[in-house]
Amino acid sequence: MNLTTQKRLAADILKVGLNRVWIDPENTEEVSRAITREGVKQLIDNGIIKAKPKKGISSYRSKKIAQQKKKGRRKGHGSIKGAKGARTPKKKAWMTTIRALRKDLKDMRDNRDINKTTYRKLYKMAKGGAFRSKSYMKTYARDHDLLR
Repeated sequence: MNLTTQKRLAADILKVGLNRVWIDPENTEEVSRAITREGVKQLIDNGIIKAKPKKGISSYRSKKIAQQKKKGRRKGHGSIKGAKGARTPKKKAWMTTIRALRKDLKDMRDNRDINKTTYRKLYKMAKGGAFRSKSYMKTYARDHDLLR
């Protein structure tokens, strides 16, 4: 039984595509008799012809991945995209390092571990990028007898 005309009319009335029109398989005889828009509208009112719901995109997979990332998974070398300084920009990394160094220098000066001259010297060296971490700076001060 050819119901293409009825399907086309129903799609137009329901304002959906042809693939979303559902015709009750038990009432195909009745549907084939409906040849006008009014007849198809009546079938829609009776529930013999319906519009299927929209499919949409499932968020299951994305939620699962987000949950795994929250646990710390999927963060290996193969998952890293972008340049070397993309995740933490060079400036931000520098800021955290220099702030830690300057705080440590200030503490050393306040605790009288170093004098003002040594403080200035180490401060300038830190600014120039001579130390990569607090431990390197302390090792340098120890090796060069700058501590009191």
